[in-house]
Amino acid sequence: MSAMAPHNDIVLFHYSSQLQPPTLPREDLNALGVKYRRIPVMSIGRDIYCDTRLILQKLEERFPDGALGASQPDQRAIEKLLEIWCIDGGVFARAAQLIPPELPLLNDPKFTKDREEYTGRSWAKSDLSKMRPEALAAMREAFDFLETGFLSDGREWILKTQGPSMADIEAVWPFHWLQGMKGALPPEIISEEQYPKVFAWIDRFDKAVSTAKSSSPKPTTLKGAEAVRHITQADYVDTQQSVDENEPLGLKEGQEIEVWPLDSGFRHHDRGRLVALTSKEVVVASPTKIGGKEVRIHCPRTNFRIQAVSEAGAKL
Repeated sequence: MSAMAPHNDIVLFHYSSQLQPPTLPREDLNALGVKYRRIPVMSIGRDIYCDTRLILQKLEERFPDGALGASQPDQRAIEKLLEIWCIDGGVFARAAQLIPPELPLLNDPKFTKDREEYTGRSWAKSDLSKMRPEALAAMREAFDFLETGFLSDGREWILKTQGPSMADIEAVWPFHWLQGMKGALPPEIISEEQYPKVFAWIDRFDKAVSTAKSSSPKPTTLKGAEAVRHITQADYVDTQQSVDENEPLGLKEGQEIEVWPLDSGFRHHDRGRLVALTSKEVVVASPTKIGGKEVRIHCPRTNFRIQAVSEAGAKL
């Protein structure tokens, strides 16, 4: 029997695809040796990508014919600024503070304890209620920004494109998430009545996603052990990488390092041999817990800390 070609296709670990529990442990990722605890996580071959912003970048590079990113520098700058606004600028953090205290999951001590460990703050209902007014004020300002700014002239999409672009994806997701969460937005403050253009934009985006799903091949759902085997039997696909010789941190290829996010999930550090370090990305090689293989874990530079293992106790 001839040897089979390695499986270098995409595996997405998500709440609705390669199904993952909402709380730890996540045995599939643990078997791969991945400590990063946020979802989604994507693998292509034995390369594992953490953080949505890096996942989007890799998909754009791998599938240029279907890329949604802008080609003009000024439009790429708008995409980047919208990414920063939503993630680093506090829009998502404020949106998360609008999770209704009545949400059934908040009655589950396992869930609230998990989220306290994840965020480093209290998830008691009384504390969530205290945060809501300030978060609501911040999100109203964000809705104002879109209603009176980008969308004020009646355009359908942020960059006046024929369909949704990467700029829309970078901006819409926290608003789309809140709009679909019953009880998150008080209608007397934030609704279609006050922000008709923003809500129409969210609705158009939702319909565009549904249309794209209906015309796309149906993804295959793998069971946990099958997904792990699928990945560990694959090859690496991201091979043209190295450590920048002018790297400000002074780290060298082959050095043992740790990498972890700074904004949430910061107690979970991935550790391994440094394979690549650029201005945008860090890559470590780490052993799997099952199968005796090695995977490469990729993280973005933004909002991640990278540290030599020998310096793990030092403050940067």
